[in-house]
Amino acid sequence: MHWYLEAFRKYADFTGRARRKEFWIFSLFNFIIMFVLSFTANIIDSTGTIFLVVYVIYSLAVIVPSLAVTVRRLHDTGRSGAWYFIVFVPIAGPIVLLVFMCFDSGHGSNEYGPTPKHFENVTVTT
Repeated sequence: MHWYLEAFRKYADFTGRARRKEFWIFSLFNFIIMFVLSFTANIIDSTGTIFLVVYVIYSLAVIVPSLAVTVRRLHDTGRSGAWYFIVFVPIAGPIVLLVFMCFDSGHGSNEYGPTPKHFENVTVTT
């Protein structure tokens, strides 16, 4: 839940980097919430209007944080946020973006800032 809320704390922050964990936890929670709202709209409410309105409001509320966390995730892999526009290429575009989201962070700092992995600079002595 921390990573989901972290994306909302950085609501419109398109600078910096986001770890895979932040991106995927945010995506998972969004999927679960949208699924529950749409399921509830279809099953419980016969007209679906109440839950449909909540679904639309939630969808509009997460557009900006979703774009921001995706751009920061692209920055973490060493790519420009402009790579997001590849989703508009039919069929192949969303697949390519999905693959980019799965890549590991670039080690160390890049042009978008220091690595978000806090444990990277810790040395272990035995």
